Amino acid sequence: MSDEALAVANEDTLVVEAGSSRFVRACLRQPVDRTPVWFLRQAGRYMPEYMAVRKHHSLLDICRTPEIASEVTITAAERLGVDAAIIFADLLLPFTPMGLDFEFVAGEGPQVNTPVRSLEHVQALRTDRADELGYVAKSIEKVAKHFAGPRADGDTLGIIGFCGAPFTLASYMIEGGSSRNYIETKKLMYSDSVAWPMLMEKLVTVLVAFAKQQVEGGADVIQIFDSWAGALSVTDFREYCLPWTKELVERVKAFGVPVIYFGVDTASLLGTMRETGADVIGLDWRVPLEVGWKSVGEGCGVQGNLDPITLFAPQDVLERRVREVLDAAGGRPGHIFNLGHGIVPGTPVENVIRVVELVKEYKQR
Repeated sequence: MSDEALAVANEDTLVVEAGSSRFVRACLRQPVDRTPVWFLRQAGRYMPEYMAVRKHHSLLDICRTPEIASEVTITAAERLGVDAAIIFADLLLPFTPMGLDFEFVAGEGPQVNTPVRSLEHVQALRTDRADELGYVAKSIEKVAKHFAGPRADGDTLGIIGFCGAPFTLASYMIEGGSSRNYIETKKLMYSDSVAWPMLMEKLVTVLVAFAKQQVEGGADVIQIFDSWAGALSVTDFREYCLPWTKELVERVKAFGVPVIYFGVDTASLLGTMRETGADVIGLDWRVPLEVGWKSVGEGCGVQGNLDPITLFAPQDVLERRVREVLDAAGGRPGHIFNLGHGIVPGTPVENVIRVVELVKEYKQR
C-alpha cells in the first residue's frame, strides 16, 4: 500500500492517514470534497484500447502478464478520469493454484473442465499454492507506482484489488460455469454438511492469502464480488454464505484496508449483507439508492447505482439519472458513485466520460 494511503487497523475501526485519496476516505465515511466515481468493468470490451490488446492476447494472458494487465488498468483510469483504478484480473484466477482447470469459451464465458460435485473433489482442492497468484500483486505494484503522488486536482488515485466471494466461486466450481438456477450448487449445499463447509473454508483460506498479496502490492481497498448471492433466500444466505463471507471480510480488513462487498439482485439481502462487516455495500440498479442505503443502515457506506444500460441513453436522460443518484445520496459521507453492475460491450466511451464529468460537476451546482 502507498504511504499516502496507508490504513491501519485500530480495534474495529480503520483510521486512514491524512493525504489518503477521496475514494478511500469515502469508503470509511469520512468527509470528501466531492463524491468519488469509478466503474465496474471500466477496463473492458467497450473500450477500443482494450480491444486492440485483445487482438494479440487472450483474457487469461492479459490477467497473468503484469505489464499488460497494468497497462489496461492504467489506460482506462486515465482516459475516463475516474477516482480509482481496479486492477484488471478475473474472479476465477484462484482456481488454477487450487488444482481446478478452467477456460473461457467464446460466447459462453468461463467453463470449469471438471466441476466439483463430491466430497472427494473438495478434498482434492489445494490451499497451499496461493503464491502462484503473485502476478496480480505485481500488476498492482505497477499501477500504484504509475499513479503515485497527487494528480492535478491534488487528490491521489485509489487502487482497488478484488476477489470473488466464497459462495460465488463455489457456484462456479460446482456448476462448471454460469447458471440460471444453481441446481448443482444448491444440491451440494443442502445435502452435504461436510463438503460444503470444507469447500467454503478452503476458498476463504486461498482468498485471504490472495487479498494479502494485493494489499502488499499497493491496493488501498479490496472489493469482494458475490455476483451470484442474489440467487439465495435470506435464510439460505444466512446459513450457507454469511459465516464464511464474514470471516473473509474480517480477515481482509485486518490487513488495514476498507472492504467493499458487492452482489447483484440482492435487494432482499442488503440488511444481512451488512452483517459481513464490510465498510461499503455495493447496490445494483434495481433498488433506489435511498432505499438500499436505509436497508444497509447509516453506519455503512454504499456504492452505486446507475443502471449500466443508461449509458446508452440520450444525454438529457443520462444527466437526469446521474443527478437522481447523487440527489438520493444527498451528500452524505460514504457514497461512492458507480454503476449497479459492469459496463457492457458496445457502451459509448464518451457517455462513460460524461458521467464522470457530471459527478465532478455536481458539487458546483
